[in-house]
Amino acid sequence: MGKDYFVHESAIVDGNCEIGKGTKIWHFSHIMSACIIGENCNIGQNVVVSPEVVLGNNCKVQNNVSIYTGVICEEDVFLGPSMVFTNVTNPRSGVNRRGQYTRTVVKKGASIGANATIVCGHDIGEFAFIGAGAVVTKEVPPYALVVGNPAKHLGWMSEFGHRLNFNAEGIAVCPESNEQYRLDNNIVSKTS
Repeated sequence: MGKDYFVHESAIVDGNCEIGKGTKIWHFSHIMSACIIGENCNIGQNVVVSPEVVLGNNCKVQNNVSIYTGVICEEDVFLGPSMVFTNVTNPRSGVNRRGQYTRTVVKKGASIGANATIVCGHDIGEFAFIGAGAVVTKEVPPYALVVGNPAKHLGWMSEFGHRLNFNAEGIAVCPESNEQYRLDNNIVSKTS
């Protein structure tokens, strides 16, 4: 039975991986053992996916991204060019910390911009938007827009990737989809 995903001839896929239908793995990428990659994912050029990483359906991983053991990305996650995750909070070359990896979860629909760094143990909420070059050093709430080093919360984003402007009643409308959002006690929820 033939595989129902694409792997470029220069890419390496180790054994014991699960790769979903319609996924594409491009030039010089290395998918290491025991990874789970969902359906219709796109893994760009020169990407490293370390052992036991999980990528949900429809994830887009741009070129030169490193996804280390301990990372779980839910569905529809976008990982921008050259962004990186860490998995140890206090690395030392002379100290072996394998088995002490810290987990990081990127929730459904989140986008992480080019050259951003996600310090391990800080989850990214649903549909959050991490600006290019940001260094995330704490949890990011759902729909939050964070930028800078260290990353600071600047506003809120819609599921379509538009900045939300809330009125005095705490209501905002996405200009592209007309979906309505509510801000209540610094928590955003979609109402329609």
